[in-house]
Amino acid sequence: MSKLEDLLAGIATEFVPILDKKIPWKAYTLIDLSRDNSALASIDIGNPEACQGYIDRVLGLNDALVAYGGYLEHRNLYAQNTHFKGENAIIRNIHMGVDFWAKAGTTVLAPLNGTVHSFQNNATIGDYGPTIVLQHEIQGMLFYSLYGHLSLLSLDGLYVGKPFQKGDVLGTLGTPDINVNYAPHLHFQLIQDIGAYVGDYPGVCTTNDMEYYKENCPNPLFILKV
Repeated sequence: MSKLEDLLAGIATEFVPILDKKIPWKAYTLIDLSRDNSALASIDIGNPEACQGYIDRVLGLNDALVAYGGYLEHRNLYAQNTHFKGENAIIRNIHMGVDFWAKAGTTVLAPLNGTVHSFQNNATIGDYGPTIVLQHEIQGMLFYSLYGHLSLLSLDGLYVGKPFQKGDVLGTLGTPDINVNYAPHLHFQLIQDIGAYVGDYPGVCTTNDMEYYKENCPNPLFILKV
């Protein structure tokens, strides 16, 4: 466990909601969108309507309101999108955050105290759409959290340095036309060194780069206690 992971693991002792506070932990369920899930073999998971249909099925079977998962998940979701082609045409297909799939308009909450590092609308098809990055400092350690696939209204009134307290509403989940062709969900990612990125950071990597990103982007569930 890295120093950051060790720090994050001690921040909370119980579930920290990242979506609408009225949604209890028992209404969350795991979902598998990996290439190894045989249930996806006949589903065009890159189509937001088909993806939503599968998500709704998982939610229904588990009497849930939120489906979550995806850290280090190898996905076929990106195979047909040129946005995810890396060097030498290697596809970026390893997901570095955790996705929370829920209805468009669901509120997104800050899981930690922080300030706005940057924000922008990453509007390329397959990207994040409206995105917010928060900066955090705990016990002298700086790190960042990224929230992607938000609504456009989520960016209204933001400015660099704007403070958010744990539990404050950051924004809401966007619709497929705004979150650039995905079923509604939150992409939540932790970042140790954000480099020169502004309002953005890679959320999917190639197998060649996985070890670097795994070290730089620890599992977000450390702080959510999911």
